[in-house]
Amino acid sequence: MGGGTALVKTLPKVDAVIVGSGWAGGIAAAELTKAGHRVVILERGRDKKHEDFIGTKDELRYSKRYDLMQDLNKETITSRNSMDKTALPVRNNSKARLGNNTGGAGVHWNGMSFRWLPYDFEIYSKTVERYGKDKIPKGSTMQDWGITYDELEPYYDKYEKTAGISGEENPIGPPRSDKYPNPPMKETPTIKLFKKATTDLGYHPYHMPSANLSQNYENPDGEKLNGCVYCAFCEEYGCDFGAKADPIGTVLKTAGRTGNLELRNNSNVTQVTHDGKRARGLVYTDTMTGEQFEQPADIVVLAGFVFTNTKLLLVSKIGKPYNPKTGQGIIGKNFTGHYNNLSTYIGARGFFEDKKFNNFMGTGALGATIDDFSGDNEDHTDLKFLHGYEVHYGQLGTRPIANNQVPEGTPAWGKEFKKKSLKYANRNLFITAQSGFLPNKDTYMDLDPTYKDALGNPLLRVTVTYDQQDRERAKAGVARCAEIMKEMGADTMNVDVVKDDIEFDHKFYTDHFFGGAIMGDGPDNSAVNTYSQMWDMENLFVVGGSSFPHNSNYNPTGTIGAFAYLAAEGMNKYLKSGGLLTQAELKKNA
Repeated sequence: MGGGTALVKTLPKVDAVIVGSGWAGGIAAAELTKAGHRVVILERGRDKKHEDFIGTKDELRYSKRYDLMQDLNKETITSRNSMDKTALPVRNNSKARLGNNTGGAGVHWNGMSFRWLPYDFEIYSKTVERYGKDKIPKGSTMQDWGITYDELEPYYDKYEKTAGISGEENPIGPPRSDKYPNPPMKETPTIKLFKKATTDLGYHPYHMPSANLSQNYENPDGEKLNGCVYCAFCEEYGCDFGAKADPIGTVLKTAGRTGNLELRNNSNVTQVTHDGKRARGLVYTDTMTGEQFEQPADIVVLAGFVFTNTKLLLVSKIGKPYNPKTGQGIIGKNFTGHYNNLSTYIGARGFFEDKKFNNFMGTGALGATIDDFSGDNEDHTDLKFLHGYEVHYGQLGTRPIANNQVPEGTPAWGKEFKKKSLKYANRNLFITAQSGFLPNKDTYMDLDPTYKDALGNPLLRVTVTYDQQDRERAKAGVARCAEIMKEMGADTMNVDVVKDDIEFDHKFYTDHFFGGAIMGDGPDNSAVNTYSQMWDMENLFVVGGSSFPHNSNYNPTGTIGAFAYLAAEGMNKYLKSGGLLTQAELKKNA
C-alpha cells in the first residue's frame, strides 16, 4: 500500500464491507441489510441527499465544472492507444461523468435502462454456431459469460421494479416475465417524427426504457418516486424532484431504514487486505483527516467503477494480472467501452428550414430507438464486423449554454455564425448509433509504472487499440443515422466521418466501460463466477461492469442492476452456508 507509513487503525468487524454507494453497491447493501446483516459502505465522495439538488440547475457548475464528478486532479487514469506509446494522465472530464458522491453516477445519470440481448451473454458460442469460428477476428478475446438471458431475466425484472422503469415493449426484443412497472414517457412531436421515419423504412421503433418516471410510483420496498416534470436537467445533475430513480431514493434509503447500514463518506479505499485465500477487509483513508483505517468483514464487495475495482485488485495483488504479450492472466483483461469517437456521440445532425421544434424540455431518457441492427439481429455473414449498433433519438432538452449547433461550413465566429446560431437553435435534431465494441488482446488495464495518485498509489493505465471491425461497425451505424435523418426530412445534415485510421482518443474517456474482472464458467477464463464471486477468494465479490466480458451496444445500468441483484443473492447464500456458489443453483432458480 502506498501513501506513507501512517498507522492503520483496525475497526470492529462487520458482516459486509462495500466499496462504492452507486447502484451496484446500493443494491448489495439493501439486500444484505434486509436479510439482517450489518453492512458498511465506504464512499470516497461527499454525502448527498435529494435536498442538496434543489435549485441547482446551473450549467456552469455542473455541466462545465463537473461539480458531481470525480476530481481527476486527485484520482484519474493514464491512457494510450497502443502498447508502444507512453500513457499520460487524463485530466479532461468533458465526457467522463464518473460518480464521486453518495449514490455514485446513479445520481447524475440520464436514466436509459436497457436489457441486453441473449446473444450478448453467449456471444462466442452463438457466433460460432451461426457463422463458424473463422468469423471471429484474429486477436479477439470474446467469450461466453457462463450465464444465459433466461437465467438473468428474473433479476432484470427485479431491478426494473425497484427503479420504476417506464417503458414500451420492444417489438423484436427478448421475452419478458412481466411488463414494465410504468408506462412509457410522453411521445413528443420529434419522437413521433423519428418513429414514423424508422417505421416507413421498415424498422421497429419503440420508446427507450427510462428511469425518469412517467408517473408517481411506489416500488416493492415501499420507496416512493415522483412523476417526471421534463425539466431537461438529468445528465450531470441530481434530480431535485425525486422523479429520476437513483440509489439515494431507492436502495440506499431501503438499506438505511433497516438500521443495519453505515455509510461512511470521504472514505477512499486503497487496499483489500487478505491472506491469499480469503479477504480480511478494506483499508481506507479518511480524506478529511488523513487517518487510515482497516474495516474487517466476513465478505468484501468491490462495487466501484471499473477503474476502481481493477486498480484495487492489482494493487492488492489478488488474481493474476493480464499480460497481453502472452495472453496469460485475467485481472485487467477484456477492457471494452463505448468510446467517445467510435461507439457513442457520433451520428447525424439534421437541420430543418421550415420546421421548428420545442426541444427545451425533455429528460435524460426521453426518446425512441430501434433494435434492428443491435447485437446479432442483423445477419453479419457478408458484413465486415460482428455485433451491432442501437440507433436512437433522444430529447434530452436543449439547455441554453451547451447547445449551439450550426451547419457545416458556417464560420466559427462573426455575423454569419450569430445569424445561423439563432436560426437553427430550434431547427436541428441529432440521432446517434451507439455500437458494441468487442474485446481484443491488446486492449486492457494494468498499473502505470510512472504516475501515482494523491495517496501515493500507482495510477491505473488503460491501453485501447481499435480493430478494423470496430471502425466498420461505427461506419455502418453512422450511415444508418444519415438514412433515418434524411427520411425525417432534414434539409441539410452534419454527418460524422469514421476514418479508416481513426484511433482511440486517449485524452478523453467516457462513463461506459467494462471488464478487468470478467465473469465466466471457470477460473481458467474468468475472475468471478456468475454470482460475481472471485474464484480464488470466495468471500470477495466484484460487482458491476468490471465483470462484463464485453460491452453491448446498449447502456449498461439495467444489466449492472440485474447482476447486482444476482450477486446480492449469492452474498446472502454465502453468509449463510459459505463456499463457492454453483451454476447449478442458478439454473435451478431460473
